[in-house]
Amino acid sequence: MELINLTMLWAVIIGFGVIMYVIMDGFDLGVGILFPFAPDEESRDVMMNSVAPVWDGNETWLILGGAGLLAAFPLVYTIILPALYLGVFLMLAGLIFRGIAFEFRFKANRNRHWWNRAFYLGSMLATFCQGVVVGAYIQGFHVENNVYAGGPFDWLSPFTVFTGLVMVAGYALLGATWTILKSEGRTQEWAYRITPKLLIAVLVGFGVISLWTPFIDEYVRERWFGHLTLFWVLPVLALLCAWQIWRAVANRSEGQPFVATLGLFIFTYLGLIASKWPYLVPPDITIWDAASAPESQLFLMLGVLFVIPVVLGYTAWSYWVFRGKVRGGGYH
Repeated sequence: MELINLTMLWAVIIGFGVIMYVIMDGFDLGVGILFPFAPDEESRDVMMNSVAPVWDGNETWLILGGAGLLAAFPLVYTIILPALYLGVFLMLAGLIFRGIAFEFRFKANRNRHWWNRAFYLGSMLATFCQGVVVGAYIQGFHVENNVYAGGPFDWLSPFTVFTGLVMVAGYALLGATWTILKSEGRTQEWAYRITPKLLIAVLVGFGVISLWTPFIDEYVRERWFGHLTLFWVLPVLALLCAWQIWRAVANRSEGQPFVATLGLFIFTYLGLIASKWPYLVPPDITIWDAASAPESQLFLMLGVLFVIPVVLGYTAWSYWVFRGKVRGGGYH
């Protein structure tokens, strides 16, 4: 019972960390994806200034989720990392590349356009690879005797490429609604114009993935279509969030589009978790199969329960300090 309770708690913590990373880092990656399409250089300055104070802190959740996964479920690293080496390496390379662009773009004059491209390409690469990883998780891994037995490019398939593209559209939607919240004037009006188009692309993408997934995973098909369950509340709530985005943009609301987009992502990811639960490495290994020893989980839990409130505290404080609109010269 002790192992079961600890393992469940670790699963909740890691799931929380993943969702926090997606919604916290998703919008600043989305800002990078939209960078080349901004109306002018002043708009790009506003967009980058809006995420510059918080982007590195947002990635704390990626570190927390990854470290927690290694501590609580070491078997996951044994299997998934060999399966996704190239995808994860490219994702980290994209994150590093855009981080460098953050620092050097403001200092560059003649070569600023190159750093604009670096920021865009790094954001695109990191986001696409994250979507590919999600797609690979959905389609499952070939495992024999708790060891990955597939090929080095099994993670790359038409389905995973499509999930990568949908992730790009989704993060771009987060970036657009964040820009609505943090900007004004010409930049904000441009963000209002592109948000409905991105929302349509995301909904079409989510719909195709929802129809495609049951054909590649019998477990998901049985879980969703075998009998009516409360799981269907999640896509309904996601659609309500999408409707709220459309309505809020039409009414020129500033905060509601971003909040509703966060809701859209949260309910979509909860639907993914519900589809695969309790499998941590589909299609065979559950969270209890992959769990570390209870003593290890308990020892590390004491540290995590201290770290999470600290991270939440300084994250909330940084967003409070840098609240309000961003103009060319910074926050006002």
